[in-house]
Amino acid sequence: MKSYDIATIGGGLGGSALAKSMAERGYRVLVVEGTTAFKDRIRGEQLASWGSAEAKELGLYDLLLESNGNEMVWWDIYVGAGRIAHRDLTATTPSRLPNLSFFHPEMQEALIEAAATAGAEVRRGARVTAAKPGADPEVTVEWDGGSETVSCRMVVACDGRNSGARRWGGFERRRDEDRLQIAGLLFEGMEIEADTARLSFNFVESQGALLFPQGGGRVRSYIASWKALHPRLQGEGAKGRFLEEAKKAGLPPETFDGAAPVGPLATFDGADEYVEHPYRDGIALLGDAASSSDPSWGQGLSLTLRDVRTLRDKLLESEDWDAAGHAYAAAHDEYYGRLHTFEDWFTKLMYEPGEAGKRRRMRLMTGELNMEEFDPFQSGPESSEPDAVTREAVLGE
Repeated sequence: MKSYDIATIGGGLGGSALAKSMAERGYRVLVVEGTTAFKDRIRGEQLASWGSAEAKELGLYDLLLESNGNEMVWWDIYVGAGRIAHRDLTATTPSRLPNLSFFHPEMQEALIEAAATAGAEVRRGARVTAAKPGADPEVTVEWDGGSETVSCRMVVACDGRNSGARRWGGFERRRDEDRLQIAGLLFEGMEIEADTARLSFNFVESQGALLFPQGGGRVRSYIASWKALHPRLQGEGAKGRFLEEAKKAGLPPETFDGAAPVGPLATFDGADEYVEHPYRDGIALLGDAASSSDPSWGQGLSLTLRDVRTLRDKLLESEDWDAAGHAYAAAHDEYYGRLHTFEDWFTKLMYEPGEAGKRRRMRLMTGELNMEEFDPFQSGPESSEPDAVTREAVLGE
């Protein structure tokens, strides 16, 4: 039976980043990726400033920037037509780094190629059909017309929010209540400043719209909305409605002059899905397999890179990889738990309909609440304490 140090299920951001980092240090890494070519599936395409710092720590920032990355230095927030924030992220965050945007499939290709160059064995068009937990875990891989079972010191599942490895490892998935939903669509030929991300809110309609330029006129737009109040935008026939809803959410109509929607349109639920303590018996969950945070707040890719760095560091610190896996899971629960709490509070602040939501937002509009004082989504989960004092400061209750 062939043996590896690490077998990653999935060769996207998390799997390839970990594989590259560990292979560079001489570890034997197998990457099992189901696709032979990555496609646009409307995933996250932006690293927050704290995620850019994680990319730097992992030696990925320059690779992403050179492959297809675009630095967004400015973060603009509008309520209706009024701009309430014009923020230089390189001057106002601990990392002093901008947001980094990219086209997700191109990012994935760059990273999986980098993992292979670093020495990882990459199998594309392959599928893991089983994972056996234990002191010497095993995975069974279907590839190139055959099936093979291999052993490893640790299985790292990077197979997304619908992770099969969660079931094989005996993990229990938890899911929050439905509140927000988010629709995404890619545009080409949009003439906006490439160094500026824009977030617009329509508080009356419980909607927000985002623009993340990727350079060269390519822009990913999202609409986040209170699920019970707004339609689910899906498929080619809904692209016209997407434009209507984006304008209603606060994006200027002229933004879309000359811009062409390209690629698919889909809507995703914003409810967090997560596992408490995402390691057991030789199987570690990473990225969305461990915790799929509400994409409305744009933290998923940054969180994945934090997972990668944390797991890597724990593995490098100890020869006892079972203990390292548990140490990773404990750390993950801490930083993800912080983000989870902040997302809940800011969802109530910025989107929740009703009188309570109106009262919270009035504090923001009158200046009673200064958003930059509480900055977990750009400065990172450790930038504020998720305690009763902070809750009262954010929500006024």
